[in-house]
Amino acid sequence: MRRALVYFSLAGIVALIGDQALKQVILEGFRYHGPVISIVLAYNKGVAFSMLDFLGPWLKYLQVLLIVGMAFLLVRQKEFFIPNALPFGLVLGAGSSNILDRFVHGGVVDYVYWHYKFDFAVFNLADVLIDVGVGLLVIQMFKQGALKAKDK
Repeated sequence: MRRALVYFSLAGIVALIGDQALKQVILEGFRYHGPVISIVLAYNKGVAFSMLDFLGPWLKYLQVLLIVGMAFLLVRQKEFFIPNALPFGLVLGAGSSNILDRFVHGGVVDYVYWHYKFDFAVFNLADVLIDVGVGLLVIQMFKQGALKAKDK
């Protein structure tokens, strides 16, 4: 359990600090306009693709409750938490970074704009780390399911 907590904590801290450091560079004025990806500054007041924007300032408090509740439940579910500590750390650390933006900047600081052959939403490193964390969780669940099926 101790090793899992270390992985969880390190992944969360690296995700939070790394994302906040990149956002600070963007907030200080760094921009890039390329043929595929551009670095811009955008504030997202909702969640993915600006959904739930109608919740206004209540969204950040709802997200804090979800993050705290999720962390509490994870630590109590040792069988589930231990093999998934790293991806959960990524998801909670990156999610916390985006929530911090809501309190400090009034919205999530987004900056990666993919515009090759189609326009895609502007996103940030935290969004990518959340996707990576969820992807790792899905892979781990398939692995565990395959092992259980093999044991039968």
